[in-house]
Amino acid sequence: MIARVLIIAGSDSGGGAGIQADIKAVSALGGHAMTAITAITAQNTCGVSGVHPVPTDMVIAQIDAVLSDIGTDAVKIGMIGSAETAHAVADRLEGLSGIPIVFDPVMVATSGSALADEATVAAFGRLMRIVTLTTPNLPELAALGGESAVLAYGCALLVKGGHGAGDLLTDRLIEADGTETIWQDARIDTPHTHGTGCTLASAIAAGLAQGMRLPDAVSRARMYVRAALSCAPGLGQGHGPMGFPVVPFSA
Repeated sequence: MIARVLIIAGSDSGGGAGIQADIKAVSALGGHAMTAITAITAQNTCGVSGVHPVPTDMVIAQIDAVLSDIGTDAVKIGMIGSAETAHAVADRLEGLSGIPIVFDPVMVATSGSALADEATVAAFGRLMRIVTLTTPNLPELAALGGESAVLAYGCALLVKGGHGAGDLLTDRLIEADGTETIWQDARIDTPHTHGTGCTLASAIAAGLAQGMRLPDAVSRARMYVRAALSCAPGLGQGHGPMGFPVVPFSA
């Protein structure tokens, strides 16, 4: 049976990040993507001009509709919309048994626009207590209190090095038992990086849904993102969307 991935995240009208990027990644890697939309955004490659959170009860209704019929093999959480929704989603998902959950703690868009207020960021702790993996970039990791603070919640941590300096990009996976895996690659020089975090987290969730080990799921997801960066179509006047590689990748 095809691997099922439930994506809880916001919509990006420009098609580069959010739910749109999530669906592309899961589909390209051979999974079936289902969605619970937490917010509607008006955005393009230059920035976010509007955010409309979806009411919490409607977010939960979407989750319940999917789980009660189709079910899921993994969950990906991205932009959460509000502190109330963060707590409600945590309440709903903590009852799932044996289902891997990947949390991308979205705070700021690639353009620099804020996508989470202080109360929502404070509520991220509820989610990190129940997830399998948290995937912050370096500024997000600092806002969450650093590596030790995230690992204290009991989840694995993928420290993404995209915001670091230099031509060499380093990503570090620290599993709950302390096992560490490090990847290093030459940085791909492109302004078209919109949706990298969303895409990576969803690609990891797809791998976990397909029964891959966490390091293998991360490895394949990184390969997919690098391929997507390399074939970016060059759309828009700012940080454009990545490309859409459609051939599944092996770890």
